[in-house]
Amino acid sequence: MTGAAVGLRRFLTERPPQPERCELCAVVVPEGHRHMVDAEKRALVCVCAACAVLMEKPGAGRFRAVPVRYLTDPDHRLDARAWEALRIPVGVAFFFRNSALGRLVALYPSPAGATESELEPAAFEEVLGGSRLAALLQPDVEALLLRRDGDAFECHLVPIDICYELVGRMRMLWQGFDGGAEARDALDMFFAEVRSRSSAAPWGLVAQFPAPLGGVDEPWEGM
Repeated sequence: MTGAAVGLRRFLTERPPQPERCELCAVVVPEGHRHMVDAEKRALVCVCAACAVLMEKPGAGRFRAVPVRYLTDPDHRLDARAWEALRIPVGVAFFFRNSALGRLVALYPSPAGATESELEPAAFEEVLGGSRLAALLQPDVEALLLRRDGDAFECHLVPIDICYELVGRMRMLWQGFDGGAEARDALDMFFAEVRSRSSAAPWGLVAQFPAPLGGVDEPWEGM
């Protein structure tokens, strides 16, 4: 075999997937690893457990640890009127406080990735502003994840990274105009897992909950 053929073969041979590594110390990280927010680049950063603990300390600079809590507010109810007031064009969206922009941002999954939806601050305050979840929401690192499924509505406070995990899943699975059966099944499974991890939001107390869902690391499009 000629040298040219040998060189070509290495590009045709399927390569094993490369393990993910901590973006701070380069150690291999497991599935379901922690994330940080890089405040300068507006990006999610994969980190190992040791770096996550280190960066949670005061004075960690531009990196902020993504919390590991999942909360619901059983006393707060959404309905069709509230959903219309938020002007969400699809059945799933998430809201977070963008400290760089100094405002709330509303995004939803689409075939193109995370797509920003118009958001009237007054509408958000009317619908969600008085909820315990909105009061507990930490800027940049947590989001309010909402879903409408027919006449059923739900809202959870979740780590921001799982919202981008959901965006990645939907972009990979989306087919046709409405996403297709596979994407809808994945969405049902995703929210079932979020519900299983969620606890009632306490009054005046911020508690810790299980680690983020593992899966696709999605760039922060729309940030």
